[in-house]
Amino acid sequence: MKQLLEYIVKSIVETPQDVNIHSCEGKKTTLYEIEINKNDIGKIIGKDGVTLDSINTLLSVASVKNNKKSVLEIID
Repeated sequence: MKQLLEYIVKSIVETPQDVNIHSCEGKKTTLYEIEINKNDIGKIIGKDGVTLDSINTLLSVASVKNNKKSVLEIID
């Protein structure tokens, strides 16, 4: 799951070497924290949050396989 998220985020941003993803797993939920360059935050969020919503949707669909919920946070 983490590799999927890393692949998606690194494909979008201009500085993929600055992307760090941390995950904290609980019983029913997994929290993913994305650390990116401040200049790339707008690219990840997208216009009206459309890009971020799409990433969340892909993450949620992939998480169903493990019967878990995924939460995504951007850290600047």
